[in-house]
Amino acid sequence: MPQTDPQQPWQWDEPTWRGHVEAVRAGRNLLPPEGADGAGRWPGGARVAVAISFDSDHETPALRDGETSPGRMAMGEYGARAAVPRILRMLDRYEAPSSFYVPAVCALLRPDEAPSYVEHGHEVAVHGWIHERNTLLGHDDELELLSRAVDVLTAQTGVRPTGIRTPSWDFSDSTLDVARELGFRYDSSLMADDDPYEILHRGEPTGIVEIPVDWIRDDAPYLMMERFQSLRPYTPPHEVGRIWRDEFDVARAEGGVFQLTMHPHFIGHRSRLVVLEALLAHIRSFDDVWFTTHAGLAERVATASGLDPVGASVTDATA
Repeated sequence: MPQTDPQQPWQWDEPTWRGHVEAVRAGRNLLPPEGADGAGRWPGGARVAVAISFDSDHETPALRDGETSPGRMAMGEYGARAAVPRILRMLDRYEAPSSFYVPAVCALLRPDEAPSYVEHGHEVAVHGWIHERNTLLGHDDELELLSRAVDVLTAQTGVRPTGIRTPSWDFSDSTLDVARELGFRYDSSLMADDDPYEILHRGEPTGIVEIPVDWIRDDAPYLMMERFQSLRPYTPPHEVGRIWRDEFDVARAEGGVFQLTMHPHFIGHRSRLVVLEALLAHIRSFDDVWFTTHAGLAERVATASGLDPVGASVTDATA
């Protein structure tokens, strides 16, 4: 007998569609309370937390897709060879500790790269093995690849990563389980808020901090170029900078978090890095800004909220 077609979404009963929606969800907001006498909620009474990040993907998105031409490899190599040194010098000038998410294959290609981030005072965190598409993987394969990635970064930097950003911000049915099994303190791949929150798994608190991202605060949608596809840069770099400046200004007005995601092989070109430098100069013109890594931000909000790293918030566990 021929197999029947699977149900269409409009045919799902309520438990089915509700189960998909509630599998991974945003829990309580983790912003610390504001200080007394109008002081900000961040260290030193700062009004806004700034968390800058870079996904050092380099050659791995092309390798993942089997695109191994010298031209594609050179585009990725630019990120490590030309852009990263520029970026590190600029971050030093503005005293801006940042987070670098590094696929393990990139770390193995250049064993000195991840340690150089740590030497400059930055965080190194997990970004998959070869920028794999984890939504195509089963639990065991995803766990194996991320376990190997943790081992590589730990061996190179001497520090076990506490955070993960999934490649392409994909989140499979197994990703949260894998993150819990590997003991990650935070994730930075989801988009349910502007500010940090606790991740819920089927309605239950996990103790994992989410530092949310968004395509608005990512350089790739504005600056990516694919020769044989329809992807073309459509926004002038200085307009991208204006969008990010507005995001920062509102985050500061609200007393929240300004989080930004970039890629060395996109933002690190000369005519683009000047935009990031102008943004950092604008941010540094205020004296109520707390620059921190994503790990530092996660630890701050977890401590202030009484979050239990083993899987449930302290307040929930003792209620």
